[in-house]
Amino acid sequence: MNKIALFGTSADPPTAGHQAILSWLSQNYDWVAVWASNNPFKSHQTPLEHRAAMLSLLIEDINPPRYNIGLHQELSSPRTLETVEKAKAKWPFAELTLVIGADLVTQLPRWYRVEDLLRQVDLLVVPRPGSTIEDAALVRLREMGASVAIATLTGPDVSSTAYRENGDTEALTPPIEAYIYREHLYECQDAAQKRLQIR
Repeated sequence: MNKIALFGTSADPPTAGHQAILSWLSQNYDWVAVWASNNPFKSHQTPLEHRAAMLSLLIEDINPPRYNIGLHQELSSPRTLETVEKAKAKWPFAELTLVIGADLVTQLPRWYRVEDLLRQVDLLVVPRPGSTIEDAALVRLREMGASVAIATLTGPDVSSTAYRENGDTEALTPPIEAYIYREHLYECQDAAQKRLQIR
């Protein structure tokens, strides 16, 4: 039975951290399905089609190349349960693992029909620098029926938020940075350009 990792992310913008996670997943699963999604708990600065395009560039830029990662934008839905139902229809005989960041562990119990969701997938929690995975939150998920594992990976200490709020370009891979500048997607990159012009 194929083991498929389902990794939806708001990708606003996708970072070197997302790339490290995808690379790690590709070494531990038969297939990695990734997509850009709207998180109903967040407000997004950038239209979904741009975020999906940036994710595609991020996958192409993985070195060495990984051939078991695919952008599956058709899985995108604000409701993860709907995404999982689409994935089950697409891969009816696969073992599905939903990949979430450590910052979502406490939010997960508030998701739409979460118990139905947890019956259909295993959960993999990816540690994040600055986010503690609390035992009590994991216990609660397991009491709700979740099969939870913690990834043996901690991504680089970069985030989409740090880029949006502070213009931290260390978070970005070169193709993503080039795309953002070309499309004028974030106010922080415009501010950085103005600073360069003033000097």
